Amino acid sequence: MAQALRMQGITKKYYGTTVLKEVGLEVDQGEIHALVGENGAGKSTLMNILFGMPVIHQTGGYEGEIYIGGEQVDILAPADAMALGIGMVHQEFMLIPGFTVTENIKLNREISRPNLLSRLFGKSLEVLDMDQMGRDSRAALDKLGVGIDEWLPVAGLPVGYMQFVEIAREIDKRNVRLLVFDEPTAVLAESEAELFLTAIRKLAQSGLAILFISHRLDEVAAVADRITVLRDGEVVGRLSGEEAHLDRIAELMVGRKIERPALPARVREPSDEDIILDMRNLVVDMPGERLNGLDLAIRRGEIIGLGGLAGHGKVAVANGIMGLYPATGEVMKDGEPLPLDDPAEVLRRGIAFVSEDRRGTGLLLGESLEHNIAFTSLQAQDRFLKGFLPGSWLKLQDSAEIREHGLRMIKELDIRCRGPEQPVRRLSGGNQQKVCLARALTLSPEILFASEPTRGIDVGAKNLVLDLLVEFNRKMNMTVVITSSELAELRKICDRIAIIYQGRLVGILDPDAPDVEYGLMMAGGKRTGVTGG
Repeated sequence: MAQALRMQGITKKYYGTTVLKEVGLEVDQGEIHALVGENGAGKSTLMNILFGMPVIHQTGGYEGEIYIGGEQVDILAPADAMALGIGMVHQEFMLIPGFTVTENIKLNREISRPNLLSRLFGKSLEVLDMDQMGRDSRAALDKLGVGIDEWLPVAGLPVGYMQFVEIAREIDKRNVRLLVFDEPTAVLAESEAELFLTAIRKLAQSGLAILFISHRLDEVAAVADRITVLRDGEVVGRLSGEEAHLDRIAELMVGRKIERPALPARVREPSDEDIILDMRNLVVDMPGERLNGLDLAIRRGEIIGLGGLAGHGKVAVANGIMGLYPATGEVMKDGEPLPLDDPAEVLRRGIAFVSEDRRGTGLLLGESLEHNIAFTSLQAQDRFLKGFLPGSWLKLQDSAEIREHGLRMIKELDIRCRGPEQPVRRLSGGNQQKVCLARALTLSPEILFASEPTRGIDVGAKNLVLDLLVEFNRKMNMTVVITSSELAELRKICDRIAIIYQGRLVGILDPDAPDVEYGLMMAGGKRTGVTGG
């Protein structure tokens, strides 16, 4: 089988620190090759080198050799990579919000058609062939098995839909010989992820080489022909698909056996009579995730999961209650109505939110870790302020208190960083998520909405984040509402799981309910007698 890619002896240093050491990677045509490792293992740096990203060459370049189709190449810019037939779907979205789905898919590859003026004065006066561009985009989306309208604006689409648009853009390219997918299914429900995996199998069968980077190890084991494992910037294992046992991959990634501790005892057990949040006919106008009249009561001190397919409204619950999208209906907290258009008042009423889009809306990427942790509490609760003079109305930020609190959160949540002044954009995905949790915890909420809390982070960090949510619940009697596309994770830690279909509640299941019950409900079917509401 012909070799599509060979990276040999790749070494990269950032300011004297070695982040990749003699890394080798080979991908054949028609092969699905998985690259796995914890956040910070070096995967992104290796892909930045392959794609010629400016950060590599602005920091001294790298050592080693890259071969495409058996020929050694120098990739000095993303344009070089694309010209060589390398397509990449990055973990962070690279879409233009003001453009439609079609315009994003065909960006820089627009199709034009001649007209009278162009025939007289040249090709520059041709007009865009929007019909053909739309047909191409529709075909690319259909290959992924998704029904996104190709003429919708990207602004406001759920993150799962944005991921499909990113992938469709690469599939649409004509000269691609190697497709690199960086966490492509991180925001997808399990059924949609299966659609994507089916699509990449077909792409590989057509002769394309696929480099698949994922923290979902079950997906890696299901589709990969070969697996390369990175740890601390070095290759620590190469496995065939037949050798791809989940425990073995995880142990190679983290250098230790992955075990989860037993759940600690609760402060008190949640009760049917003690309702902390009661939603009645909640309607949320969130593009692609519309909620069409949800009735759901949440018990004080429970961990409840919101599950369902992407696009059916589960993500809209928290976004609507927090006032981020237009919402109507009635939401009662402790028997008192909650405003649906006043985020600051919702925060003051003891409800916090960890967004599914941590880099887009959840974090101030250019700001320090300590400022990110304190920011929301400072704005909504007037914490971390001190009077300019005794009794004065003029107050300034208390930098010393912000620093002290930041250091405490770093220690308590085990945030791996250089210190409280480090910009959060420099943290790994798992540690960025811990910063989001630290900011929510700083609000001392009674209710915490956590939307896709493990999206895009590795298996070790996922367990740490889930354990933190359980700890908040058990030790502080915090009510935790988790929205997730990872049904297996919901079943690990939730007391109940509410399934939403077409914007409405289908039913509530116990975490140990049979798989068939979950499958039936997520397809909109009725339950068959299992208790659990």
